[in-house]
Amino acid sequence: MSTLAMSRAEREAFLAETHIGIISIAEPGRGPLTLPIWYRYEPGGAAHFATGAHSRKARLIEQAGRISLCVQSETPPYQYVSIEGPARIGTADPERDGRQIAIRYLGQLMGERYYAMLAASPEPTILVTITPERWYAVDYRKMGA
Repeated sequence: MSTLAMSRAEREAFLAETHIGIISIAEPGRGPLTLPIWYRYEPGGAAHFATGAHSRKARLIEQAGRISLCVQSETPPYQYVSIEGPARIGTADPERDGRQIAIRYLGQLMGERYYAMLAASPEPTILVTITPERWYAVDYRKMGA
């Protein structure tokens, strides 16, 4: 194991923090679809994010059945965690997967405004659950000062 690798507890704690996630989904005949997302994760569990039921993302996840998610710190010394595993589509809870996530990422006022806009959309929302099978995690803080 690299001296920069994170322990299981470290990588799970980092993934549970608020970071913008980047997902990659295989797309036949093209490079993978790679997009930013807001997500939630609790140590020891799966990662979850909501998206439009009729989106390109949803269609490709259904086809591929797998997804990669990467999160990183934005300032040095850098850290990142990347997971890969099966993805399943389920029913999103508007409060948990819409309102609470919007507030987590945008704060109370802007989160409420964003959620109101989202709730007014005619497109249904689905919940994507990623079960981590493979982890890659590096913490450059371990290099020392």
